Amino acid sequence: MKKLFIIAGLALVAAGCYNDKGDKLYPSPAAAVCDTTTITFSAHVLPIFNASCNLSGCHNTAGAPSSGGYDLSSYADARRAAVTGNKLLGDIRWESGHSPMPKGLPKLSDCEINKITRWVNQGALNN
Repeated sequence: MKKLFIIAGLALVAAGCYNDKGDKLYPSPAAAVCDTTTITFSAHVLPIFNASCNLSGCHNTAGAPSSGGYDLSSYADARRAAVTGNKLLGDIRWESGHSPMPKGLPKLSDCEINKITRWVNQGALNN
């Protein structure tokens, strides 16, 4: 009987020394992958502009007087903003000397900025 208690005690001690690694047992969900391999204006860039720039009443036809001259609700106007120097990218990246956009709202996510940057760098195509 004494041997049984010793064996049970050793088993409890051994089990109590087990070191769980929480991050290994319960890994956090993988960060969303930002795919910028194929960026199109209609599928990727315009939805960002609509959600962050146009709905706030700034960079659309209705907000023309307060838009700084940039309407981002259509391809033609968005392209003009994209190819006018580095203004669009400087503004959305919140670079020094630029107006941080979207004004009064949080900065766009790195993924959103990367998608817009990729679109601009690929020639701001109407695709």
